[in-house]
Amino acid sequence: MHHTSARLLALLSLLQARRDWPGQLLAERLDVSPRTVRRDVDRLRELGYPIRAIKGPDGGYRLDAGSQLPPLLFDDDQAVAVAVALRLAVTAGAGIEDDAARALSTIRQVMPARLRHRIDALQVTPVAWSGAPQADSGVLLALSAAIRAGEVLRFDYASEGAPSQAANGAQPQGAPPRAALRSGAQTLGAATGAPRRAEPHHLVARRGRWYLVAWDLDRADWRTFRADRITPRTPTGPRFAPRDVPGGDVAAFVTARFRGSDVRDGTGEPNGWPCVGEVVLAKPAAEVSRFAGDGVVEDLGPDRCRLVLGSWSWTGLAAALGRFDADVEVVGPPELRAAFADLSRRYAAAAAR
Repeated sequence: MHHTSARLLALLSLLQARRDWPGQLLAERLDVSPRTVRRDVDRLRELGYPIRAIKGPDGGYRLDAGSQLPPLLFDDDQAVAVAVALRLAVTAGAGIEDDAARALSTIRQVMPARLRHRIDALQVTPVAWSGAPQADSGVLLALSAAIRAGEVLRFDYASEGAPSQAANGAQPQGAPPRAALRSGAQTLGAATGAPRRAEPHHLVARRGRWYLVAWDLDRADWRTFRADRITPRTPTGPRFAPRDVPGGDVAAFVTARFRGSDVRDGTGEPNGWPCVGEVVLAKPAAEVSRFAGDGVVEDLGPDRCRLVLGSWSWTGLAAALGRFDADVEVVGPPELRAAFADLSRRYAAAAAR
């Protein structure tokens, strides 16, 4: 009996490893006869595994999706990867923390001791993004289904300041004005209660929030919609032909929208910051580089460095450079120098009050 049970587990592991298996190849891998393979397949079917016979010259088997989730087999590395992913689920922003905790407890109970030790030794304290709202998992599934089916999405969208955004929190520090994002918050026909219509293309996660990247049919332009503000309507609309996001890279496209940019920067790279300046700071390069983000730092000596940095506005860039707490020499462009002058007047007025 033990030999049969072990053979069934080995057969199940093979069926999970690839889509189709010829019957003769399974018999050779298990070192049994094709007849024994057929009997073992029948036993797995009785246990609830939907194994379909494949017709053809060689014949074979395929493990299909069923109506319920049967027991699964993982190798050691897969089991550890699943456990780590479940521990980090709190940062996903998808409202699945409790379900992830229950799933992790279930998996850990059936893990062999050697794997439980590996998981327990990995002490992870996941920290969710402060103020990031939780997107409803049902909404995320509905958006994903519309993307996969290529169907126009009809939905209601909560505009800025609506009651449903009470948990949204403040705009992230250093973010561009929301209007610069060309986001779905620019509601058209909101007063009439008309649903939005968009061709959904990508569902992306960024800093604990979920966004739908879609072609807005009412504006004939690309938009990013926050998933926690979306209420899908049914039924969905007609099918549409897929489009390519500008630049062909959805990650770069979303990053550019949050930078307030659709243009190329001075290096010719697409989706760069709309405002890029160059300064010399009276501070060592090693200290500046730790906080320069995607800026470029050049060492000019023990207490001087050159910094090329970008931002969504000239005023925002000048303010960001001030945080290095060092004397600043503006190399260019003139817009950055003017932004420093404007900030100096504001700060002097604030100090005088």
